[in-house]
Amino acid sequence: MNLAEHSIPASVAVAALQRNRVDHVVTVPDWVQLSLHDRLDKGVEGIKVVNCCNENQVVTVTAGLTIGGKRPLVMMQNQGLYNCFNTLRAVCLDAHIPMVFMVGQFGREFENLGKPSTQSARSMVRIAEPFLQSINVPFHTLDTEADMAKLDEAYEQAERLRTAVVLLVSAPMAWR
Repeated sequence: MNLAEHSIPASVAVAALQRNRVDHVVTVPDWVQLSLHDRLDKGVEGIKVVNCCNENQVVTVTAGLTIGGKRPLVMMQNQGLYNCFNTLRAVCLDAHIPMVFMVGQFGREFENLGKPSTQSARSMVRIAEPFLQSINVPFHTLDTEADMAKLDEAYEQAERLRTAVVLLVSAPMAWR
């Protein structure tokens, strides 16, 4: 297994955010997307970073920005996604506020990359896709650099379906 094949460069992620006119990244930082957090914290023209205390706050702040006409992105890790389920349900599923999440698959084993995450030995990784399916939240996996194009589809889906769409980031992002 070649980690470089599965590691999306932070620069590619930033370009995808800019292409999609993301103006805010609302986050509780996670280890998987650490290089992207670092790049954003150093300043990217047109994108403001909003750090929150917990994942529930991330969802509600993002909802406010969306209602206010902004185009935010949520960034967190898989454990945080489970933590904010009730808030996600209320805001995205019941109130129909569209939201795009980039969720780092914290704990994913390197030997599991390139394989279905449902085969992971770690429950946090293994249950992410079945969890999202069970609550009818569309999701995509970001396994390679080319997969960042799925961000475009995620924004289109979120807006068309008026719900959350999750992008599961499989491997630690590259620092380039």
